[in-house]
Amino acid sequence: MAKRTIGTGTYLYPVPVVMVTCGPFSKPNIITLAWVGTVCSDPPMIGISIRPSRFSHGLVKQQLEFAVNLPTVNLVRETDYCGTVSGRKVDKFATTGLTSLRGLETDTALIAECPLNIECKVTQVVSLGSHDLFLGQVVAVQAEDSLVNAQGELDLSKAELLAYAGARYWGLGSLLGVHGFSARS
Repeated sequence: MAKRTIGTGTYLYPVPVVMVTCGPFSKPNIITLAWVGTVCSDPPMIGISIRPSRFSHGLVKQQLEFAVNLPTVNLVRETDYCGTVSGRKVDKFATTGLTSLRGLETDTALIAECPLNIECKVTQVVSLGSHDLFLGQVVAVQAEDSLVNAQGELDLSKAELLAYAGARYWGLGSLLGVHGFSARS
């Protein structure tokens, strides 16, 4: 296969697209992020990267907590809006009609319409260049009942989550296998 050099960039796609809530519950904000991921399993930790110029950066840095809310394909318009409009000027919960829920372990609002909400407390902030990386330890997780089976296991295949690739939103496709299936043949 022929290949060509295209220059450096952030080409690791697809990535999850999430709605991060931050700020106190009394005045919450939502920022849509794609620079987010699991960074440790024990203790469970998530990293989110935010430009210092963004309104949410200051809220997370001051409060040292945030929540990652996983949106579904039905929330693509709200997800895009929350990543396009600044919370300095707009109450995104009011404008989008999203419902705020009180967190269990943080003073950060959660988004009721998202099937999975992950509350995090910031343990470290790393300046990387254009973005600062906030490392957050997971302190509480809430999932829609329909996504939890009788054994208490989470099944996100039913959630119709979003992904982001090349400035475009995508719905996740069909199941191709489960962890370890290739070794069991």
